[in-house]
Amino acid sequence: MPNKIPSDKILLSLMKEGDAVSFNTLFDRYWKMLYSTVFSVCADREVCSEIVHDIFLTLWLKRETLQIESFKAYILASARYHVYRHVKKARRNSLEYLDNLEDLSSVSMNDGELNIRYQDLEKIVDRELDKLPKRCKEIFTLSRRAQLSNDEIASRLEISKRTVENQLTHALRHLRLSIPYFLLLLFAIVQ
Repeated sequence: MPNKIPSDKILLSLMKEGDAVSFNTLFDRYWKMLYSTVFSVCADREVCSEIVHDIFLTLWLKRETLQIESFKAYILASARYHVYRHVKKARRNSLEYLDNLEDLSSVSMNDGELNIRYQDLEKIVDRELDKLPKRCKEIFTLSRRAQLSNDEIASRLEISKRTVENQLTHALRHLRLSIPYFLLLLFAIVQ
């Protein structure tokens, strides 16, 4: 009687229990297909091997918590995700070296992307400012967006300069604690 080949579902359930043989069977069954899929996008053998091994390593490390309906669909989706991350990282890390400073004028900045990021950042800041008391938010807005001095704000709102300073300190502390520092720094620079 011939041996029945176990399905992916059975192998997955055994693997969840820590069965390394089931894991190896799944690896042997899918690594070529996965490698080919990744290679069709990356075309770098070392990167492809690394991505495939990362996928299977993650699978093994998270085996007890993963909820997988279709193993093949899961690893293909995982491959797409890993390839996307690799491509994004490669773009971010690609540097263009210039021989002359005059060549810098040919390098253009994507204003559209910068504007979108700035708008997203403004939404985050606005959402956090909405959590502040009304007066504190108003003082922060007058200071940072209307570019009024503390004296001008105090005069306009008929409050002391010290109150303005305290409210600005409170608002900035709240933003520092609720928004990652680099975003807050970017917001301060762009303003």
